Amino acid sequence: MKFGKEFAAQMVQEWQEAYMDYNYLKTILKDVLHFRQRNSPSAPAAAATSKGSLKRRVSLYRAFSGLTSRYRGSPRKNINEDEVILTSAVKEEGGEGRYQTMFMNASEEGGEYELMFFRRLDDEFNKVVNFYKKKVEEVMAEAEDLTRQMDALIALRIKVENPELGGTKMENVGISLNSVSIVHPINGGTRTPEWSQMEVIPEVEMSTEANSVNDKRGSDDESSASSRQSKAKHGILGFEPASLEVLDRVKINIEPETPVSTMKNITASSKSDLSYSKEELRKAEGLMARAFIVFYQKLRLLKSYCFLNQLAFSKIMKKYDKITSRNASKAYLNMVDASYLGSSEEVTKLMERVEATFIKHFANGNHRKGMNTLRPKAKREKHRTTFSLGFFSGCSFALVVAVIVLIHARDVLNSPGGPKYMENIFPLYSFFGFIVLHMLLYAANIYFWKRYRVNYTFIFGFKQGTELGYRDVLLLGSGLAVLTLGGVLSNLDMEMDPRTRDFKAATELIPLGLLTLVLLITFCPFNIMYRSSRFFLIQCALHCLLAPLYKVTLPDFFLADQLTSQVQAFRNLEFYICYYGWGDFKRRSNKCIESKVFESFYFVVAIIPYWIRFLQIF
Repeated sequence: MKFGKEFAAQMVQEWQEAYMDYNYLKTILKDVLHFRQRNSPSAPAAAATSKGSLKRRVSLYRAFSGLTSRYRGSPRKNINEDEVILTSAVKEEGGEGRYQTMFMNASEEGGEYELMFFRRLDDEFNKVVNFYKKKVEEVMAEAEDLTRQMDALIALRIKVENPELGGTKMENVGISLNSVSIVHPINGGTRTPEWSQMEVIPEVEMSTEANSVNDKRGSDDESSASSRQSKAKHGILGFEPASLEVLDRVKINIEPETPVSTMKNITASSKSDLSYSKEELRKAEGLMARAFIVFYQKLRLLKSYCFLNQLAFSKIMKKYDKITSRNASKAYLNMVDASYLGSSEEVTKLMERVEATFIKHFANGNHRKGMNTLRPKAKREKHRTTFSLGFFSGCSFALVVAVIVLIHARDVLNSPGGPKYMENIFPLYSFFGFIVLHMLLYAANIYFWKRYRVNYTFIFGFKQGTELGYRDVLLLGSGLAVLTLGGVLSNLDMEMDPRTRDFKAATELIPLGLLTLVLLITFCPFNIMYRSSRFFLIQCALHCLLAPLYKVTLPDFFLADQLTSQVQAFRNLEFYICYYGWGDFKRRSNKCIESKVFESFYFVVAIIPYWIRFLQIF
């Protein structure tokens, strides 16, 4: 795969405009190449080639400069004669600094194309650097917020598990993403009520500021530190737990944001005694763990943004050198390495601190478990899913052909009682047809979301690793299609066969049995058939039905919007209730159409999806 396609494939779509415009710069280089090809005869080109080869051959006799001379760091005394650009950082008044490149050979024939290339290259580089600075500032501010939330979580944990030690004064301790200090693990194994029995886990100081302060300490501080270290080895090191006063300034909200919970919080008295339960602590830990995971993913995206842009500048400059036979990439890439984009280490250090904090406090010190949670592996496509999808799709196509052939071969529509039979059986099975059609369209959506790198897993709030791919949705749709078409085929065969024609009641119960099977699979509590996705769908459906009582999220809105296109499926479901409820299905006679109640609900059912969308406004 060419770099341009790979570069576009690995972009964060939300930041697409902030990446270097690699394709446009490559277009300018193509103009440079076309100009040189038009204005360069073949003979001079051959002469230049021979001259270049002679120059390379002569360079083989040059004195050897040594293997380590390039790393001695001595400044160059002579300017390279092949250097064609000068790079500099310009500080603008009242604004941020920007980088400029001066092209030395602009007066040459065709130099305006190369001059335009470097001007656009500088614009792209300054755009990337400014965006990266802005994002780094945002994540640093978010890191401070997470630090304050961790302080509140530590205080909450102390209050829940060791309330008598809330005011104990021991040696100072704190937790920060900038400097992780000594605290006991949040998700420890067996917790004891005594602090003296708790394991003290020392951590390595990770901030350069703290290291510089430690270097400036005197001999007294060193001796006291060594004594504290010796005490820590015996488990008698004292420390000051996080102050419980932070709970007075922080509102711990672990309940879903709904109108009911909001009214409850307004009418309920404040917890002046700061009494919290272990269940509230567990929920708070879960929310903080999710916040750390999301924050870490943002850091990974930012690091990927930095790496991809650096690689893009390297690629485009090497392409420039190849087209123009110049040596400009070295100087420009040195500027890139010296810039904030190439020299900044805030994101890398912050990632290390997040990893250390998460492993200790949310993975019980298990490095592999913590890293697997922070860096979930990409969901691998299973061969059995692809095989099953092909198998069920082929079966569906074969069953469709079989149903069509059976209807025409036995002339079902023109047989006595045939039209009435089809009037009853078609609405019963078309309900599943609408569901299958909807699943096919949803699978197409997932396919294009993945193709254009839309992070639908994060947008809809799916649990990482449990989201359904388009193959999974197609597999479910084709499986339901096989069951539905199998029921239709068995119904027709039992109706046409003289030996089973008398068993009309059993024949009519096949659609009801199929509906019961689908409902049982949907509400099955066991971990089979994509349980997490099924429960997510049930939760969203419940939120749609109780729309005024729950805060509307994107999955709820999306599901309610999709239900507005399934009005006919709701009407078929109403026909199920009518046909099997008070219709005489044993004699295949339904009076649903003649019923005034059925006609009234026929319009009411069509309004329900739109009414749900209306209630979600509030």
